[in-house]
Amino acid sequence: MHKEEFLRYLSVDKKYSSHTISAYSRDIDDFVIFVVGESDHMDFLKVDRDVFRAWIAFMFESGLSNRSINRKLISLRSFYRYLLKEDYINDNPLKQITPLKANKKIYPSFSISEMDSLWGREIFTDDFQGVRDSLILELLYFTGIRLSELIELKIKDIDLMLSQIKVLGKGNKERIIPICENFKRVISKYISLREGFLNDSKSEMFFITDSKKKVYSTFVYKKVNLYLSQVSSKEKRSPHMLRHTFATHLLDNGADINEIKELLGHSSLASTQHYIHQSIKKIKHSYNSAHPRAKKNR
Repeated sequence: MHKEEFLRYLSVDKKYSSHTISAYSRDIDDFVIFVVGESDHMDFLKVDRDVFRAWIAFMFESGLSNRSINRKLISLRSFYRYLLKEDYINDNPLKQITPLKANKKIYPSFSISEMDSLWGREIFTDDFQGVRDSLILELLYFTGIRLSELIELKIKDIDLMLSQIKVLGKGNKERIIPICENFKRVISKYISLREGFLNDSKSEMFFITDSKKKVYSTFVYKKVNLYLSQVSSKEKRSPHMLRHTFATHLLDNGADINEIKELLGHSSLASTQHYIHQSIKKIKHSYNSAHPRAKKNR
């Protein structure tokens, strides 16, 4: 009962994506299974920090990485904060549990030449489906929006007069993303084709499937993988990689990291800094190649 209330809260109040909510649900279920396994009489509303420490040890011994354990702790921490807020518990047992030290995650990105090839070849058809698919990838790369944000875009969120897109991000936070003239023309073409494709049907959603329904995560993943596989040999080809590529290419071309943070919708600069590892490598390479003292020491 408490879990279902919490999941509704994440969906309705926090506007979390279905993918994120499913992950939270699994993490809570995993913890409840562990608690029941420890004792048939143990109540997960009355667990203390020692139970969480035992769970962390269990996950570590099961082979989970520190990063995976931390992600599960984030889910449970949020769940118990909710229980405390709703007065189901008197104290949060996780408040003194600190995250495990984890190696920084490496976010791969596509090269500029790969991105140029994507739209430089005749990969996309010129009908509704082809223009839609192209725009999905362009929007991910040109604006850096999240997959969940792209799926939830509505027609009313696109303002071609003001050259901007309104996005509802994590935590129900709204942000405005500017769009350039070339991109506006692509959007205008899609909107025109979309109206003809819908015919007498109605939909407030900006992106729709071939059956005129709202697009969903698997649909977008498949489109991204299909087209990127034609220009890149990278094993992983995901919407998030296009988001990271957006940030990396901006940084490489002189954009301020604080401005990139705002465009990405990050609440802290630390989140944005995870995206810059490849740019740091380029800076080091440029330094070693160009600085006179660096060249002398080779």
